[in-house]
Amino acid sequence: MRKVAISNRIRELRLGAEEMTQQELADSVGITRQTVIALEQGKYSPSLELAFLIANTFDVGVEDVFQHEEAVRAQARRRLRKSRGA
Repeated sequence: MRKVAISNRIRELRLGAEEMTQQELADSVGITRQTVIALEQGKYSPSLELAFLIANTFDVGVEDVFQHEEAVRAQARRRLRKSRGA
């Protein structure tokens, strides 16, 4: 199986949550600030448990935080078709 790139919206969600700091997020889910940095930079993919903890922190679904490259491409294609009226 080929490795699939995972993107995320952690930074966007964190800054939208009353300017939550990396340390505050780390403390709320039980990880280090360095792990938050690695996650935000796409250098680390979380465990399923951590993905759910992060999503719950922002009161959103896991799919609203993390996306794999194929899902992102499919979403972009749907938006393009919709904008063209197809």
